[in-house]
Amino acid sequence: MNTLPEATGAVPEVELAQLDLRYETCRLKHAAREERLLGSIAQRGIEEPLEGVDVGGQRILLNGFKRYRCARKLGLAAVPYTSLGRDEAAGIIGLLRIAQDQALSILEQAAFIDELQQVRQLGLAQLATELARSKSWVSMRLGLIGELSAAVRQKLFAGVFPVYAYMYTLRPFMRMNGRAKEVEAFVLAVSGQGLSVRDIELLAHGFFRGAESFRQEILQGKVALPLARMRAGPAGPAGCDEFEGLMLRDLEGTQQYMLRVMGKSADPRLASGPFHAQSQLLTAGILSRGPEFLDAVRRLHDRGGQT
Repeated sequence: MNTLPEATGAVPEVELAQLDLRYETCRLKHAAREERLLGSIAQRGIEEPLEGVDVGGQRILLNGFKRYRCARKLGLAAVPYTSLGRDEAAGIIGLLRIAQDQALSILEQAAFIDELQQVRQLGLAQLATELARSKSWVSMRLGLIGELSAAVRQKLFAGVFPVYAYMYTLRPFMRMNGRAKEVEAFVLAVSGQGLSVRDIELLAHGFFRGAESFRQEILQGKVALPLARMRAGPAGPAGCDEFEGLMLRDLEGTQQYMLRVMGKSADPRLASGPFHAQSQLLTAGILSRGPEFLDAVRRLHDRGGQT
C-alpha cells in the first residue's frame, strides 16, 4: 500500500470498502479537477473528510466521491470520514441546505432533490419547507432532472458533455420544439470528443436548423468538417455579396441570443439587486423596440418569400 501524508485533524477513518456509493450518480464528474485533486492528495493527504450517513450498519457516502476515487487510485485503504447522522433523508437535506449555493451544482441539487422525493415521498410544499427554499426553486430543479432521458443524464454526470452547453444551448431547443429525442441523439453523437462549449453551440445550431446532410454527419460522429464550416460563419447561398453575408451573421447571432436569453431568464441565480437594477434598463429598452424590431424582421421575411 502506498504511504501518503496523514490526514489532518482527529477525524476518524473508515475503510474504503465500507462505503456505500449508491449516490455517486448524483454527483458530476470532472476529469481535470479530479486530476488536480489526485496530485494534491498525493502530496498532502486528504485534508477534508468524506461525508455520509450511517444507516443500518451501512456508511452511505453523500459527499466526497472525487476524494474516494483518488484514494482508490493511490492505493489507500482508509479515508477520513464524518457522519451526518443516521437518517438517509435527513443527511441529504443537511447536505443540500449547507452546500446548495456552493459545493453542489444546480444539476446535482436536482438529482439529490429527486432522490429525496423518492426516499421521503414528500410533496412540493413539504420539500420546499424541509429545504428552506421556495416551491418554485424546488419545482425548477425537479423539472430539470425529470426532463433528462437516462442516456443524457449519464453523459452529463459522467462529465463527457458540458452541463453549461446542455442548460443554455440544447435545453431551449427541447423546450420550444418538443425535440427531446433529437437532443438525446445530438448529445450521444458529440459526447466525449473534447469539444468546447462554443464548438457545441455551433454544431447544435447547424444540427437543429441546418440541412439533413449536416445532421447526418454529426450523427455519424464526423464533427470535424461540419465544425470547420460553422466556424467559418454562415456563407449564405451562392451569389451573396459581403453586405448580405454580414446580414446573415447578424440574423444568426440574433437567433442565438434570443434562445440564450429565453433559457437563462428564469434562472433563480439572477437574484441580486444590482443585476435587476441594470437588467430593468436593458429590458425596458428591448421591450420598447420590440414591435418595431419584429416589423422589420417580418418585412424581411416577406421580401424573401417573394423572390
